[in-house]
Amino acid sequence: MDQIKNRLIFALEARGLNQAEEWVERLSDLVGMFKIGKQLFVREGPAAVRMVQALGGRIFLDLKFHDIPFTVAEAAEEASRLQVEMFNVHALGGKAMMAAARQGVDRVAQESGRPGPKVLGVTILTSLANADLAELGMGPVKDQVLKLTALAQKAGLDGVVASSLEAEAIRRECGPEFLIVVPGIRRSAGEAADQKRVMTPADAVRAGADFLVVGRPIREAKDPRAQAETILQEMAQARKGLP
Repeated sequence: MDQIKNRLIFALEARGLNQAEEWVERLSDLVGMFKIGKQLFVREGPAAVRMVQALGGRIFLDLKFHDIPFTVAEAAEEASRLQVEMFNVHALGGKAMMAAARQGVDRVAQESGRPGPKVLGVTILTSLANADLAELGMGPVKDQVLKLTALAQKAGLDGVVASSLEAEAIRRECGPEFLIVVPGIRRSAGEAADQKRVMTPADAVRAGADFLVVGRPIREAKDPRAQAETILQEMAQARKGLP
């Protein structure tokens, strides 16, 4: 079950360090990583990362860097110095920007002698569907996701963030070592809320996801620990028979 636990990331949405610390203490034995996003990081900064690490947790820093290559490279260096497990950049920033993030991580790894964090390219947000992309003058979601994924791989990134609906095609195109991190996980389609491309934990694993990012289904459950345990069981069952 430890291998399955390591594939589950809890979205640590909290209104301050005290609330975040309560969630880490409650779930640290059930999840492999904690995602720190914009809300908590803007409020608390690197202190949020250090708090989770002090409690033995690993970090997925979800700040979606998207800027000129030089700026993203510097941000990547700072994320590396924080010793997070992985962080992400927007693939729409282009190949040069993604390559700069990779280079920033590699520079710090060389200086420190420590392996750097995994770098992920965010493809198309799971809150967007075909109609939303049409308003932006872009083609269908799946086509755009695969184009951005190919670009991220060419830029040297370790994987992508994409919905589970595209995971099978990504795995087929990019091979078994390329990481696929899937948000938008819901226990049922009726719980989608502001997400438009969602899937259950078991279906996402069968589709090829390496990591599942789960927030609301656990956070808003009457018994968050029991919900996390149920999700782990579903993931474990789905993994049976997979390579």
